[in-house]
Formats: sequence, structure tokens, C-alpha cells
Amino acid sequence: MRTSQYRWVILGVATFTQTAAAFFVQGIGAMSVHLRRDLELNTTQLGLLLSAAQLLPLAGLPVAGRLLDRHAERWVVGIGALVVAVALAAGSAAPGYVSLLVVLLIVGAGYSTVQPGGSKSVASWFDASQRGLAMGIRQAGLPLGGVLAALALPALATAFGWRSTLVVGALVALSGAVAFMAFHRRPPDQRPMVTTSRVRLELLREPYMKKIILSGTSMVSVHGGLGVLTVLYLHEVTSVTPVSAVLVYVAVQCAGTLGRVCLAAWSDRHGSGRYACVLTCLAAVIIGTAALTTPIGRSPVAACLVFVWLGFFGIGWYGPWVAYAAESAPPDHTGFALGLAMAVNQVAVVLAPPALGLLTDLTGGFAAAWALLAVLTAVTLAMTARL
Repeated sequence: MRTSQYRWVILGVATFTQTAAAFFVQGIGAMSVHLRRDLELNTTQLGLLLSAAQLLPLAGLPVAGRLLDRHAERWVVGIGALVVAVALAAGSAAPGYVSLLVVLLIVGAGYSTVQPGGSKSVASWFDASQRGLAMGIRQAGLPLGGVLAALALPALATAFGWRSTLVVGALVALSGAVAFMAFHRRPPDQRPMVTTSRVRLELLREPYMKKIILSGTSMVSVHGGLGVLTVLYLHEVTSVTPVSAVLVYVAVQCAGTLGRVCLAAWSDRHGSGRYACVLTCLAAVIIGTAALTTPIGRSPVAACLVFVWLGFFGIGWYGPWVAYAAESAPPDHTGFALGLAMAVNQVAVVLAPPALGLLTDLTGGFAAAWALLAVLTAVTLAMTARL
């Protein structure tokens, strides 16, 4: 029954819900020029906005993982997406920066269930021969949300003000919640399983979990850096217009969407296994971030090409990574293992944007931020290649 055609319905609805739940948060980077102007923010404060939605998942992801191993993804994910929608709707009345931060904290609590829940549902419906491709398509929902948000939200903010973007984000998230609860089903042979504390502790000592955590932490830092710095870098360093910079940001997200699918599909057929694809992405990111610290990065054309390269590998890595994580975990603890790995990633998701923004403010330029990402990625590559 796992080969049933309904698995494609599951993949479609999981991808749609991921896209819908991530829509507003992924659009913050594209609105960076508008938010800095309207709310009078510096780069550090802008980075904190990106981090706010990622703070509560530090605790929420492991909890969501345990719930997913015990209960149907249909309700765990659906209710989480509803929380995102309600928070954004309430946030449209936010009077300013601090209120917006609080709203994004609540959004993060709801989003905690969407990422591991959708991944677990797709992994359970697809066997190993197609799991990488399916996971890549599903994980493409995140950058796809960024593409759609980058196309829509800056225009909305210009025409109707930044609060209007929260209303639209709420409606999009609501549609994702309704779709998941309406169409999701468990595979016929799957039953909820109860995790044990002993297994949870043992997972942290496994070599595969060390590779997952180290590579995930490094690469989500790169993803966060692209979110907070791309538009500002292109506008301030290469002197492109804000509109052109947003279009490049759209191209970066499109490249990431394509990368998540292509790299995950490649991992289905890679003779050295899925993690070899992750190592390739690490190497590619080192090249790209290092290039931005050189005169190459000051050329508008070259910088745009480098950012698209970083989008493909620096966002696309997640497809083979999450497939590797799902397959490496004990079958009865997939939800918890995914939640644990993603929770550790959240440390970098929370810290990277404001840290990179602060480093940019303190140094008066972007070179130090790109150099830091290049060094961290190189260290990760060296360490995990030996595990």
C-alpha cells in the first residue's frame, strides 16, 4: 500500500503546508529595505526579526517530535499551522517593532510541528528508492515560500504598509492548515509508537547524529546569512536598486528550491550515500562565501551569480540532509530524531541572523560575515568527512 498513488497527494499537501506556513517569515529578508525604513531598524534588529520566529522551536521541535511518534501528523501539523495563522492575524495590529517580535515568537511555536511533521509523513509514504526525491520536493516548500513572499510582500508593504503583509501571511498559513487536516492520512501499515528515554539519550551518541547536527548547524547559518544579508549586500556594496536586489533574492530562493529537489534526487542514486551530497554542498558553500570577500563580490553581475550559486547549494542541501536523517534514525523514533536534529539546528537559526547583522554593523561591511561563514563551513566539512 506504500506504493499507492495517494503518496503523491501526501507529498503535495505536505509541500503546500510547508510553503504556506513559512511564507511570511521567509519574506522578511525581501522586505529588509522597507522594514529598516519604516521601523527605523539597524541590521542587528533586522536579524532579530528573522530569529524571533525560530526561538521557541528550540524547545518545541523535540516536543513536536515526541507528539508525532505518538499521534497522527494530521492533527499535530494542522493545529500548529493554525497557530501560525492566528498569530499573524493578531500581529496585523502590532504597533511597532517589539510587538512584531512577540508575534513572531508565537509563529515559531506553531511552526515547530510543521517541519518535522511534514518530513515524517513523506518519509513514511515513500520507500528508499524515491525517498530522497520526495523529501527534496517537500523541503522545496521552504524556499518556494520565500520566492512567493519575495514577489508579493514588498509590493504589499509599499502599497498598503507592512501590517498588510501579516494579514496576507495569516490567510496563506490558514490555507495550509486546512489542506493538511483535510487530505493527510497515515499509511495503512503505520501505527503510533511510544519512545523511551533510553533510546533518546543513545541517539545523541550515534556518529550519524553527530554528522547531522554539525552539518545542519553550519548550513542553516549560511541560510540565515543569505536571508538577512543578500538584499542589503547587493544594494549597499554593488549599488543595485532595491527592486533589483529583491529580484536577485527571488532568484536565490528559486535556486534553493531547485537545489532541494535536484540534490535530493541525486542522493537517491549517489554511490557513496546521501551524506556525500551534503559534503558536496558544504564545499560549494565555502567557495561561494569566500568569493564574496574578494573583489569578485563587488561586481554586480558576479555577485548575483555567486548568490544564485549559494542559493542552490546553501539552501538546497536540506533535501539530502533530511532524507539522510530520516533514514538513519531508528524506525520507531523517526519523529523524535528529526525533531531533535532540527531543534539543535534552531540554535544556529536563532543566533546566526542577529550575530551576522551585529558583525556587519560593528565592522562597517559584509566581508567579516561572509568570512566567518566560510570558516565555520570548512571546519564542519573537515570534521564530518572523518566520522
